[in-house]
Amino acid sequence: MNNRRILMSLVILAASSLLVPGLCIGEIAPTFKETAVTLDGGIQGILNEPETGDPVPAVLMLHGFGSQKDEVGNMYKLLSAALGAQGISSLRIDFRGWGESAGKMEDSTVQGQIDDAATAYAYLSGLSSVDPARIGVLGFSLGGGIAVVSAAQNPEWYASLVTWSSVGDFKPDFMFLGQENFDKAAKDGTVTIDLGWREVTLGHGFFTSLELYNLQEEIKKYGGAFFAIVGGEDHLSSYADSYMAGAAGSKKDAHVVEGADHIYGVLGEDQSMAEEVIEKTVEWFTKIL
Repeated sequence: MNNRRILMSLVILAASSLLVPGLCIGEIAPTFKETAVTLDGGIQGILNEPETGDPVPAVLMLHGFGSQKDEVGNMYKLLSAALGAQGISSLRIDFRGWGESAGKMEDSTVQGQIDDAATAYAYLSGLSSVDPARIGVLGFSLGGGIAVVSAAQNPEWYASLVTWSSVGDFKPDFMFLGQENFDKAAKDGTVTIDLGWREVTLGHGFFTSLELYNLQEEIKKYGGAFFAIVGGEDHLSSYADSYMAGAAGSKKDAHVVEGADHIYGVLGEDQSMAEEVIEKTVEWFTKIL
């Protein structure tokens, strides 16, 4: 059984007594537990805590557009368990208006999600079980952009920033929604859009908030460790290069999953690309945090 299969077997079975990558023969992975938590503002999250008895590193996970705290194909849920087996805590949240969190979807904005990340960071860093000097943040797609701004505005918060398939320019990257929907939201206040996998209702404030931040300038303000993962066939993959060039820290790297789309084929039968993303992310956070 190779490392990836060991990792995924651990996640699916929650068998934290199995050997996992990074552990030596004879070592036992930490056990961990997951707890549903409610943060300020009615933000709902899942806290994964390794039972080590000492303060541990932790990762804040920010989901993408139209998604929720476990992410597409349960990639965040799987990652949380894999990190927990390495003794790394995690908190994955639903942004307000999405998933199980309070609020209305049509009130969601980029700034609101940045504020939600700040609320989640405050909760996570305040836990006695977490070492506040060893907190990382991960964002997927739109969540990647949110993570970049959160880290740029508060560079002392995060020892590492990781992005999966991140947006790199908010407004142009959301033009796939169609100019007509930008216009309808401006005229009517809200617009309901069929994304193919679900319907979303967005307010005019969401569309105007896409112009608030220049992500290529924001990344320059963050001096911590940075790691970008992109799919080789994703139209957003080119942003990995510009983020790498702009990131101010000395510890930075990027990984291309060859042949992968925006969601790393996680909804297909072949899970190897999604497994690769999880494995590389665990390796990075284990090394950096």
